[in-house]
Formats: sequence, C-alpha cells, structure tokens
Amino acid sequence: MNVSHGSVHPVEDVPTTDGAVPHPLRVRMKDLPGMPGTHGGLALRLSQLFFSAAALVVMATTSDFPSVTAFCYLVAAAGLQCLWSCSLAIVDVYALLVRRTLQNHRVVCLFTLGDGMTSTLTFAAACASAGITVLIDNDLDSCAHNHCAQFETATAMAFISWFTALPSFLLNFWSLASR
Repeated sequence: MNVSHGSVHPVEDVPTTDGAVPHPLRVRMKDLPGMPGTHGGLALRLSQLFFSAAALVVMATTSDFPSVTAFCYLVAAAGLQCLWSCSLAIVDVYALLVRRTLQNHRVVCLFTLGDGMTSTLTFAAACASAGITVLIDNDLDSCAHNHCAQFETATAMAFISWFTALPSFLLNFWSLASR
C-alpha cells in the first residue's frame, strides 16, 4: 500500500521582478478532520460501525423480520456497512499508529467508491424499512401483533449510520476531485 511520506517538503517563494504580487500557488488541504487516516476519520468509522451494528442486532433479534423483504435488505445493508466500516477503521488505526496519511490516488478512489456504495445501500434500506414501518404502524394499525418499536429503532439506527457515512463519502470525493 502506497502512502504518503512523513516528511514535509518546503515550497520556495518565487521572486517577482516587476514588484507585482505573484499568483498564489494552489494549496491542497490535507488531513482535514474526517479524512482517512485522521482521528476524525477514525471517529466517523467507529460511529458508522456502532450504529450499523445496532441496526443489525436490533432488527435481527426480531422473530418476524424475514417475512418482509425490506427488513431483510436492512439486515444485509447494515451487515455490509459493519464490515466496510470495521475494515476501514483498522486501516485508520494503522495509519495513525505509523503516522501516515492516506492520500494515494488509488486508495482514495477505493474509499470513495466503497463509501458511496455502502452509504447508498444503507440509505435505501433505511428508507424501505421506514416505509414498511409506517405502513404497519399508521396504515394497518397492527403494531400490537408486530415488533414496531424494534423496527423503528433499527430503522433509526440505520438512518444515523447513513448520516455518519455521508461525511466520509463527501470528504473522500472532495479529496479525489481536488487532484
């Protein structure tokens, strides 16, 4: 895995001959909070892992979730989000321990694609589960026969997981687009 070097390369100031102010050099902001390999990025990954694991556990502990496709989809999407967030949290911990930033183009591209796919799947699963939960609760009035509180809790955890996955995707996408 290619990562950036820990050394800093100084930039020399270009002297002007006519006394005018030179054009400012384009400076790329590295290590924004939330980027891979930073403490903020690790916090985002751990919160994604926590909330997606909560959604997965709460939904999987209900006895009748397999009867609804949207709930099965939520379990699958939350499981995928757990695996992705856990693996990237391990990479973030490694990058923090060796004091390297993850600014390699291929790595950032992989993180961007993975974050985009998992956040889209999590959002779609949360929306589908919310629709079914509203149908069961408000339209059919059959919450007495179902686990509506658990369905609503799992759906809320999935939305919060998506809400924490979105900044990771946007920061990675911004880093990729600014190259």
